[in-house]
Parts: sequence; structure tokens; C-alpha cells
Amino acid sequence: MFMDPNQAVIYALIFILGLLIGGFLFSGGGRKWKHRYRAEVDRREELERTHRDREAEYATREKEWREQDSLRAAAIKSPRDPAAATSVEEERRLAEDRRVEEDRRRAARREDDRPL
Repeated sequence: MFMDPNQAVIYALIFILGLLIGGFLFSGGGRKWKHRYRAEVDRREELERTHRDREAEYATREKEWREQDSLRAAAIKSPRDPAAATSVEEERRLAEDRRVEEDRRRAARREDDRPL
């Protein structure tokens, strides 16, 4: 348990040598953790910006979807116009008239194309 002066000096030199070696090994450590911290902050800000943009896009899409749904629901609820049925019949009649008119034109062309 007794320490002679040589042993105390050796312990003191080993302690000082440990401090010096540790100081040299970790001298750049301050810059490293700051760099890692700043990179993490930049990454988090980028993720937050991306999240904000997506939320805005989703809100816009949801608004459009709700508008389409309300228009679709309004179209389903509205009763069919009875005039629409007559317009369908009218369209059929007009299509038939067009077909007859086209046949007449073809017949007229055939008569004009007869050899002399």
C-alpha cells in the first residue's frame, strides 16, 4: 500500500499520456457530430416539406373527389326528364331520315354515272 515516489511519477505520466492520446484521437469529433446533426436536421426538414406537399395534394384531390361525388349524387337524384324520352325517339327518327336521304343521294349518283 505504500507508494514510492517513482511509482507515483509513473502513474502521473501514464495518466497524462492517456489524456494526450485521447485528445489526439477525438480532436475532430466536434466537427463530426456537428456535421451529423446538421445532416439530420436537413433530412428532417426535407421530410417535413415533402409531408406538407403531400398533405396539400391530398387535400386538393379529396376536394375534387367530394365535388365529383356530390355531382354524381345530384345526377342520380334528379328525375329523368320526360322530354328526354321524346328526344331519343326524335334522334332515331332523324337518323332514319338521314339514312333515307343518303340512299337517295347514292341513287342519284348512280343515275348520273351511267355511260353515254
